[in-house]
Amino acid sequence: MASATTTALRTGPAASTDDRRTESGTGRPGHGDVDKDRRGTGARGIPRFVWALPPVAVLALVFLYPLALVVQQSVSPDTGGTSLAPYGDVFASESFRSALTTTVWLAVASTAGCLVLGFVLAVVIAFVPFPGGRAVARFIDVFLSFPSFLITLALLFIYGSVGMANGVWTDVTGASSGPFDFLTTPWGVLLAEITYFTPFVMRPLLAAFSQLDSAQLEVASSLGAKPARIVRQVILPEALPALAAGGSLVLVMCLNEFGIVLFTGAKGVTTLPMLVYSKAILESDYPAACVVAVVNIAISVGLYSLYRMVSRRVGA
Repeated sequence: MASATTTALRTGPAASTDDRRTESGTGRPGHGDVDKDRRGTGARGIPRFVWALPPVAVLALVFLYPLALVVQQSVSPDTGGTSLAPYGDVFASESFRSALTTTVWLAVASTAGCLVLGFVLAVVIAFVPFPGGRAVARFIDVFLSFPSFLITLALLFIYGSVGMANGVWTDVTGASSGPFDFLTTPWGVLLAEITYFTPFVMRPLLAAFSQLDSAQLEVASSLGAKPARIVRQVILPEALPALAAGGSLVLVMCLNEFGIVLFTGAKGVTTLPMLVYSKAILESDYPAACVVAVVNIAISVGLYSLYRMVSRRVGA
């Protein structure tokens, strides 16, 4: 009788547990071992890292190899050998320091202008009813695909030395020339960059405003809050993540902008991309051009890393 009871207990839940343990790998091979065997392989038993080799090879050939050549050229002076002398010569030159200063202040000022103008325009489009509001919002998406030089050409047609504004001025006053000649100055470059990059701030803002609960605005208005206070205490806090992400992105793009500076004809405005062009094409000083390019890439990658970090933290 005791033997039968013992046999029954062994064939109960404990036996089921032992079977599961055996299948999981403690005894005979089961499903657990099969899963472990397949864990490092994809379809048809091919290791998963093999599937990553083609895109990595294309990336290395298209981007990493040219970048490596630029870095190699930056430490290869014309005298031969390998040396950091090109870096010392470039860092000591006044043209590099001036270009770096110009690049930074133009990027920061353009980003600030885009944030202010983009926020105001996004608030008007999202919360002020007017005919054609949806069409304007859709046009912003189309505007993002425009090349930067197109905006510069449009500004030249309006504010150039022979543009519409100067033409109207000379027709009205009879003067030989108009007063609008700022496009060839840093202020013209700044205006062009703000005009072109503002939609890059407006797009995430409009997306954020579309998720805003309108009941918050109605409650604030019913409590007697004026529009300025509603914007400051209700709308602005909701817009901060989008502002941070959009501003970081615009800062990176302004740092690398080349077409706007080139097409405005601002000869007194030399940014880092323009200095690379000048050193490589006009002076044929390839080591110096590569040094400036390496510095520009390093700053861009650093700012892009900051942009990604900000985007993750704010959830934009």
